[in-house]
Amino acid sequence: MSVAASEVPSVSHALSSRAAARAPRIIGGRSVGVPAAQVARYAVQKLRTAQPAWAQTPLSDRLDVIARFRRLVAENPDRLTAAVTSPVRRDAAETLSAEVLPLCEACRFLERNAEDLLEPKRRGNRGRPAWLYGVKLTDRRDPHGVVLILGTWNYPLFLTGTQAIQALVAGNSVLIKPGRGSRPAAAAVRDLLLEAGLPPGVLAVLGEEAEAGEAAVNAGVNKVVLTGSARTGRAVLADCADSLTPAAMELSGCDAAFILEGADVDLAARCLALSLTWNGSATCVAARRVFVHQSLSERLREALQERITTVAPVACDRAAAATAEELIEDALNRGAKRLCGTIDHRPAPPRAMPIVLTDVPGQAEILKADVFAPVLSLIEVGGEDEARARDNCCPYALGATVFGPPAAARRFAEKLDAGCVVINDFLIPTADPRVSFGGRGESGFGVTRGPAGLVEMTRPKAVLEQTSSWRPHLDPPVEDADEFFKTYLRAAHADGLLNRLKHGWAFGKACLARRKRSSAPPSETSNVPDAE
Repeated sequence: MSVAASEVPSVSHALSSRAAARAPRIIGGRSVGVPAAQVARYAVQKLRTAQPAWAQTPLSDRLDVIARFRRLVAENPDRLTAAVTSPVRRDAAETLSAEVLPLCEACRFLERNAEDLLEPKRRGNRGRPAWLYGVKLTDRRDPHGVVLILGTWNYPLFLTGTQAIQALVAGNSVLIKPGRGSRPAAAAVRDLLLEAGLPPGVLAVLGEEAEAGEAAVNAGVNKVVLTGSARTGRAVLADCADSLTPAAMELSGCDAAFILEGADVDLAARCLALSLTWNGSATCVAARRVFVHQSLSERLREALQERITTVAPVACDRAAAATAEELIEDALNRGAKRLCGTIDHRPAPPRAMPIVLTDVPGQAEILKADVFAPVLSLIEVGGEDEARARDNCCPYALGATVFGPPAAARRFAEKLDAGCVVINDFLIPTADPRVSFGGRGESGFGVTRGPAGLVEMTRPKAVLEQTSSWRPHLDPPVEDADEFFKTYLRAAHADGLLNRLKHGWAFGKACLARRKRSSAPPSETSNVPDAE
């Protein structure tokens, strides 16, 4: 684990003399010989020291940093695209459209909306109980402190970058543990933010190795945001449990697409082909299971086969390709058929012609697994109820896509158990900066991005101010206290307006009597024997 190469000498200075003697040797931005736990503790300590001043910086000034960052990216986007080394990325154009542009839009969304989302909210009197007359309530959002972002390799700029920027806008300091092969991208975002005016010490980048994330959690961060697999999510949550560190988990998906009666089959085929080729299909909301109405099944097969056989092979992550092959073999052994596609493991990285399986039985593991390779399973269904029932057999519930007549598709989308549903399109609408993105089930909990993603980077605080001079709860107990509360309950909650008015009149008289007693000299009101 390491911070940036330029930070390592200061890390070494802060460590013990024995550790410092090992620290100066730098390879590829990593501090060789320094235990991961020591580097993590130092990084968290440095971030915690800088965080209060950053949190006290006016929100408008924090947003000015984000605006300057966005303009720096726009002026020279190659600084970011050149830092992305993902094996599945086709070219710089895909990086620009899939990551850089959505990242900038996320920044502008914050510039326009963060003040409204984060400013203290003074609540009106509506809903306040009568017996708390005079109490004023203000809801505030406070930063967590040090937020640890456990990044992902497939979208290292858009996902990790947006989460980091939201945490910074909320007043946190940020520690990024990049995904595999993604440290250059995280470092590029950090460098541009520093150039835009982010104070030193507010954002740090660790190494990519797995132990860096575990060490950072154990170093005492205040919030963890993970984008990763369900397996990783369980491990991270176990680390968080001992310290009760709150976490947001954006985990895997095995997303479903639904082709309803009356759907535009050609549109569905075009969208599914994009799902299989965009970013090498290494996308958590890529369609993996397609539930198609039996009346459209044959047309969809033909349209998919026609489109997919004409696309160029896509690069695959080697581990994801190997996992996909095992799942495909299992499905074929259970009776599924291969409509088209194959994976060639000889190149580096592997190349795949997108694979479509048909007649996939419900017992096949591929219908319940997170696959990061271009594989699609077609399941023919007789209607919407059957489609939903079969969809619910999958433990993941991240996103879904529905194709069909607009009204029918909207009704169906409302019934789906998924965190995000796209109608008559695929993937691209989820880059909308207004989207608060999160999953259910084994796809995790909590949200990132959008309004709720910004709020996720804060803690709620309720501030209550008593403005009334009458505080009967401070008076000594009285003998008829139980009757007093019963009268209020009937006045506030009894059935029937006339009934409540009757008891309200009685309660008003009881209040006047209590107030009169509380303003009388103590000798006249006390019914409690003197303590000897």
